[in-house]
Amino acid sequence: MTMKNIIKKTVNGAGLLTVACLSLLCISCDLDRYPFNAIEQTQAFQTLKDATMLNNTMYSQMRGRIYGIYSTCADIQGDLYHATIGYGNRRGSVYTWTFVDDDYDIRDIWSGYYGALANVNNFLDNIDRIAVKDDTEKASLANLKGEAYFFRAYYYEKLVKRYAKDYEPATAASELGVPLVLHFNLAERPGRATIEQVYAQILSDLKEAKALMTTVGKPGSNRLTKDCITALEARVYLDMHRYGDAVTAASALINSNTYPLTTSENALKDVWAKDAVDESILMLFASSPNELGNANNIFLGYDSKLKKYIPDFVPEQWVIDLYDDADFRKTVYFANLLTEFETKDYQMFLLNKYPGNPALYSGNVSNYQHKPKVFRIAETHLIKAEALAWDGRDVEALAALNTLRTARGLTALANVSGDALKNEIKAERIRELIGEGNRIDDLKRWKEGLSRKAAQSSDIVTTVSNAPSLSKPADDFKFVWAIPSRDMTTNPSLSGQQNPGWGSK
Repeated sequence: MTMKNIIKKTVNGAGLLTVACLSLLCISCDLDRYPFNAIEQTQAFQTLKDATMLNNTMYSQMRGRIYGIYSTCADIQGDLYHATIGYGNRRGSVYTWTFVDDDYDIRDIWSGYYGALANVNNFLDNIDRIAVKDDTEKASLANLKGEAYFFRAYYYEKLVKRYAKDYEPATAASELGVPLVLHFNLAERPGRATIEQVYAQILSDLKEAKALMTTVGKPGSNRLTKDCITALEARVYLDMHRYGDAVTAASALINSNTYPLTTSENALKDVWAKDAVDESILMLFASSPNELGNANNIFLGYDSKLKKYIPDFVPEQWVIDLYDDADFRKTVYFANLLTEFETKDYQMFLLNKYPGNPALYSGNVSNYQHKPKVFRIAETHLIKAEALAWDGRDVEALAALNTLRTARGLTALANVSGDALKNEIKAERIRELIGEGNRIDDLKRWKEGLSRKAAQSSDIVTTVSNAPSLSKPADDFKFVWAIPSRDMTTNPSLSGQQNPGWGSK
């Protein structure tokens, strides 16, 4: 993996990073908008306005690295869905576990994250060249620098979870993580840092961000705030099995009461169907037609001519059965819809978390576009519950779990502890976070394998590679994605550093 290969791809084909010119997304005076443009590298770091435009590039790139393959691959690889006979092999190799080390989805996710990191590193390398006029500009520039540190931490947390083993305190110092690229350098060919080194860098960047950023959090913020730092810290500490720290970070967000849980079906439906701000710690800006991100369009697939749905993937029956009738997420996250496969009609429960916000339609039919929800307080409650349970603090863990359950219409659980409590927390993560790209990461963290189960209707499920009944043990090497073969071939520093089971290309 040469540095050139790592950084050459930018979001949505916006352009290539070269020595002479950095292709960037810029803005007008409205900081919430990111139209395309290009800034010559030698002119890019002179004023606060330049820094602001480059900062907005990073927001736009983040929007292009959420949803789509960035979330669906990790879920489709798991045990929550079946591919239908009409799925057209979209995400096919990941779903069937036949993907190899040059799989285009896995490769593009890797390149997408490192491409975004290139702009972040370029920003951090040059930001101190900017001269500020007064203390107000100095504070603004410091906040932008803090946001860049946050972006870097965010991408490395994603990379190390997908392309390295789960963090284990006893082995993190010896197990390989991902290459740490911290400066914009076309000639650099880094090898892989250890998992411990990558997580140390993540925490270091979050510490820098916390010292520099000043923006106070509010529901539905489309800009980074100090609360976003805390939300990412909670995730990272859970990744690292630092349960006490995860509880502290999660509790700080929850106890601030800035992001109360919704407690009605209509309010939660508006969160997903209309991108209402409730519960969102960070929800990125989007507008139609030119400032949109990726779409999670594989779960519905409405055919306007047939007036029926032809989804690529449908939830397995056991997933639907996880939801009690009193749980209003069942009617918010799913819809019982008329589908058609091979000219036959089937009434089925489809994942309806991403129906498309009408305000973002580009025509009369949904384009399945939403403002990306990066952090939600519901996840923070689940982080707290899991960290407490795995830390042996069952009474507190049950209370944390019940806070989310009762907000969603369920009754509080009583007298549950030990493994039974942990299983309830695992089930609640599915109920709340389904479709948000967490399933494979959760199974890795829990050291669990997977077994796909009965379909809603076996008639509509593809049988390719026996995928509907696929079962994988927790130690299957494909839980850890391969370093893309292209990078293994072009970067001598990666020689002998491929993940186990993937060969040495």
